Amino acid sequence: MAERIVVGMSGGVDSSVAALLLKRQGYDVVGLFMKNWEDDDNDEYCSTREDLVDAAAAADVIGVELEAVNFAAEYKDRVFADFLREYQAGRTPNPDVLCNAEIKFKAFLDHAMELGATRIATGHYAQVFHKGGLFELHRGKDVSKDQSYFLHRLTQAQLSKVVFPIGDEIKSEVRRIAAEARLPNHAKKDSTGICFIGERPFREFLNRYLPREPGPIVTPEGVRIGTHIGLAFYTIGQRKGIGIGGKAGASGDAWYVAQKDLGANALIVVQGHDHMLMMRRSLQAADASWISGDLPEAGSTHSAKTRYRQSDSACVVTRSEEDAIAVEFAQPQWAVTPGQSVVLYDGAVCLGGAVIS
Repeated sequence: MAERIVVGMSGGVDSSVAALLLKRQGYDVVGLFMKNWEDDDNDEYCSTREDLVDAAAAADVIGVELEAVNFAAEYKDRVFADFLREYQAGRTPNPDVLCNAEIKFKAFLDHAMELGATRIATGHYAQVFHKGGLFELHRGKDVSKDQSYFLHRLTQAQLSKVVFPIGDEIKSEVRRIAAEARLPNHAKKDSTGICFIGERPFREFLNRYLPREPGPIVTPEGVRIGTHIGLAFYTIGQRKGIGIGGKAGASGDAWYVAQKDLGANALIVVQGHDHMLMMRRSLQAADASWISGDLPEAGSTHSAKTRYRQSDSACVVTRSEEDAIAVEFAQPQWAVTPGQSVVLYDGAVCLGGAVIS
């Protein structure tokens, strides 16, 4: 009998082509659509129903069964609750990282095993290699689409059960394959942003769950220049929507959020993208997770990024506590943000990472 692989089909072109390629390779492919959010199913911004229709249409063309599974309760407990706690604490979390570790490669993986699968597959742009008795997570071939950053918390056990069929493809080739196979979603626009927020205004969404606690907007010198609606509604590096409009200081440059003073409930802003308070040569990070199971060699030189759409930068990492690290960069990093992940690499290999504290 052919090996059964359950593919997470989101309705997008990437996961559809992942299923198509596995089907062509002779695997027993089953598609699985995950419903992870249901608080506002009838909202204009919620695309769950449309995505399910797209996934079903693609599965029909490919010739695979599609099952829809509701993981909304698990998502709310394991991902969304943490998301809100982090924002309330003044940090900016990355729920996609936690969703991968807790839902897509845990709840989904468990369900797939119950369906008789030996492995699961997704449409992520990343690669897995088995070397020296260990599973390694590598960047996707398409550097502009590489998603290893979001997968850095996966374990050896999880990686041993995962295949990324499009990891060695570039996006344009994925779309070409989809069009050639006449998949109905071959030209569908890529989804962006956090899955449970969709295209809705972020502040509007957050306001449903977190109270507004206004306070002063101040310069590093302590000069008050405005009032914020609550520290949770802003993130380090933010330029638009701060609410101080054309209040130009001496330089006339745009204002950026540089820091949050939780004790004083103050938002500290500076003028200029490269202001000294926007740059950091070092950081502390906690809740570290390493793909090999072990911290990279102390004091060794690697590269790291502190946000997804960022180029790697050379750095040295050392252990500061049991599951915490200190990272020293060769060059200053812009807008290092507590709550986001610092992810380490050794060339193409993703080593793991930790949450910036």
